Amino acid sequence: MNHNRSHAWTPYDADLPPYQVVLAETDWGSLQTAFGNGEDLPRVLVRLLEPDAKVQVAALSELGELVGHQNTIYEATAPVAMYVAGILTHPAAMTLRPYRNVPIRATLLSWLAYTAYDASDETVDRIEQYFPGFLTPGTTVAAFRDLRPILFRAVAPFLQDSHEDVREAAVIAALILAEHPALAEHRDHLAVHARRILDTSSDEPNRRVARKALEAWGRDLPGPDPFREEPWEWGPHSDGRGDLESPF
Repeated sequence: MNHNRSHAWTPYDADLPPYQVVLAETDWGSLQTAFGNGEDLPRVLVRLLEPDAKVQVAALSELGELVGHQNTIYEATAPVAMYVAGILTHPAAMTLRPYRNVPIRATLLSWLAYTAYDASDETVDRIEQYFPGFLTPGTTVAAFRDLRPILFRAVAPFLQDSHEDVREAAVIAALILAEHPALAEHRDHLAVHARRILDTSSDEPNRRVARKALEAWGRDLPGPDPFREEPWEWGPHSDGRGDLESPF
């Protein structure tokens, strides 16, 4: 769903502001979340920098409820996404999740991918059938979609990450963000990554994202997908990958 009250964000061709600036200069109390205003968001966001992966995952799950409840883009979703993108290079993003031995950076990237999907072309086209004007300029979803190039530039450095899980999460986020027309020049390069997902990944939702991107961009597909494709909702609170669910 969308909320009509808009908020002016940084133009999409600008640089991603430092996460400290996003945290300090955002008027969180004036922004709508799923459960009121965002005055409590700063205390949740700073927990993402804790050295304890359990605390970090719990914070991401809480953020999903506050700014992604029912796969909705709220006024506070955009600055939260910019903060998450801004801490991808922070040392805390290299904290390893117990039992998985995966850097929390992969989970941060997955969170960005889930959130971007909630404002993706596929999602928006489906909702516009029932709510015409969903993408009217100035609405919350339209403003968030304008930020995709900024978020993409934060994600792109991890497309070649040495850790497989980080690399795959970055590819999925980048494929969704690259729907923005300003990022069309990156699609040939991203198509190579998408085909690699289809060749190597056993994650069905990720394979679906890769295949849909190649189809939408008119790129050749490697052949029929051997995985069964079923209708599903992909987001932080779906029954999909569940990366945000704590295994502890």
